[in-house]
Amino acid sequence: MDLIHLSDGDNSFRVRVLGRRMPGAMPLHDLLDAEVLIESGFVSGRLDLGLFPDDLDGWSRALDVLAAGGDVCWIDDNRSPEIRVQALNKEHETPAVHVEDVARSSISVFLPLCLEDGWIDDQRKLLQLVRREWPSEVLQTSPSAYEWRR
Repeated sequence: MDLIHLSDGDNSFRVRVLGRRMPGAMPLHDLLDAEVLIESGFVSGRLDLGLFPDDLDGWSRALDVLAAGGDVCWIDDNRSPEIRVQALNKEHETPAVHVEDVARSSISVFLPLCLEDGWIDDQRKLLQLVRREWPSEVLQTSPSAYEWRR
C-alpha cells in the first residue's frame, strides 16, 4: 500500500508500506516495513525503510507545510534516506523530490515532477489509508514501558 505516490508518467517517487515489522511484539509492533521506489527514464532504485508512528505524524505535518507552499525534509534521522520535497522547485517550475541515502550508499536522486493540482490532497488520502490499515496499537506509558491501546 502506498503512503506516498508522486508520478507524472515519466518520473515516479513512491513510499510503499509492506506491513508490520514484528506483529504482536511490543514495542516494535507499530514499526512498519516500507520501501522507497524511484523510477525515471534515467535511473531506478529501491531502498528499505522502517517507519515509526512518529514518522507518519511527521509526514502529516510535512503535507501541511507543502500545502502552504513550503519545502520539507521528512525523515532526517541518519537511519533512513533523507527525503526532501519542494512544493515548487524554481528552476524546473514543478514540485520536486530529492532523496539521499545518507546512512548507507551516500547516493542521491533529484526528481522534478509535473504533478496535477490536488496532489497534496491525494497524499493526505494515502496517509489516511495507511493509518486505517495499520493503526497505532502500542502506547508508551513511561520510558521503556509499553502496553496495548484499549
